[in-house]
Amino acid sequence: MGKMILSLDGGGIRGAATTQFLSHVEQKLQQDHGKSIRDCVDFYAGTSTGSIIALALATTDMTMDEINQLYNFKNAQEIFSENKGLWELDGVNAPKFEAKGKTKLLKKSLGAAKIKDIPADKHILAVTYAVEKRCPVVIKSTKAKYLNLLSYQVADASSAAPTYFPTKELLLPPDKHEYWLVDGGVIANNPTMCAISEARRVWNDISLSDMRVLSIGTGFMSKKINGPKSRKWGAVQWMTEGHIMEVLGDEKVVAYQALTIMDNGNYIRVNARLEKQKGLPFPPDDAMDDVSKTNINKLKELGDFWFKHYGTATVELLMDSYTGDSLDRIEPETGKPKV
Repeated sequence: MGKMILSLDGGGIRGAATTQFLSHVEQKLQQDHGKSIRDCVDFYAGTSTGSIIALALATTDMTMDEINQLYNFKNAQEIFSENKGLWELDGVNAPKFEAKGKTKLLKKSLGAAKIKDIPADKHILAVTYAVEKRCPVVIKSTKAKYLNLLSYQVADASSAAPTYFPTKELLLPPDKHEYWLVDGGVIANNPTMCAISEARRVWNDISLSDMRVLSIGTGFMSKKINGPKSRKWGAVQWMTEGHIMEVLGDEKVVAYQALTIMDNGNYIRVNARLEKQKGLPFPPDDAMDDVSKTNINKLKELGDFWFKHYGTATVELLMDSYTGDSLDRIEPETGKPKV
C-alpha cells in the first residue's frame, strides 16, 4: 500500500493561505468521500509556519477549520508584537518581534500534545537549525528520543526566524543538553525532500513509485532585488533591503528536485507568485510579517485561488485516484499550474 506525504513550507503569516486551502480540501473530502485530511496523510512535514500547521494536524485533535482560524488578525497581532527595547533597532541590532506572544498562543493552541501523540504508523518531522552547533536539527517521530517533546515547543523553535524572533532554547534528549534553535527556513524552508528521504528510510519496503506528495508553498516573492546596488551592500542592507531571510528560504530548488524524482502524477506543488494575475486581481504582500487585516484577507483569497486550480487534483491525490500529470506552481502567463 502506498504512502501519502503532506509537506508545508514556511512563510510567516503567509501560512494563512495554506490553512485556507487545506480547509477547502477538507470540506471537499468530507463532502465527497466522508474522509478527512488526517485519514489520508501518512507523513507530515513542516518548516516554520508550516510546522505549526503540520504539528496541529499530526498531534492534536484540532479541526482543520480551527487550525485555519488560528491565522486571524487578533492572533497575528499577538504573535508579531514589536520589540520595544530601548536603543534597539528592530531587525537590525535586535529581533523585530518579541517571542512571548507567539509562545503563549502556540502553547494555548497545541496544549500538552507531544510528538508521540501522532497515530500509529504515521509520522511527523519539523525542521530547525542549531546555531551554536552549526547543524540542522530535524525533530521527528521516527526517532524515539524526540517522542516526549511538546509540540508547541517544537513549533516555537521551528518558527524562530532570525531577525524576526529571538533564538529559542530547547533541552533535547537524551542528555537534556541545551540547543539554541532558529527557524528551519534557513536551510529547508520547503521540507519536501526531508520528508521524502525520511519516509523512504522508515518505510524501506515501499518504493518511491508508491509514494505521493502534496507540497504546499506560501507564495513566493515578486519584488526585484537591485542587482548593481547589491554589490555595495553589507549586513544591514541585506537585512533591510535584500530581505536575506526570504532569499535563504527560497523553495524553488527543492520543488525542482522533488518534481524530478517523483513519478509523474504522484506529486502536486501548490504555489504561486505573489503578483497580480488572472483570478488574483489583488495579491497579498510577500512580506512574512504583514499582519494587516487587508493582507490577511488577501492571503485567505490566495488559498481560495489555489483551491480553484488545484482542489480537484489534490482531493484525488489524497484519495489515491489521481490520474493526471504532476503539477507545479501556477504560471502567471497561462493562469494554470505548470505541468
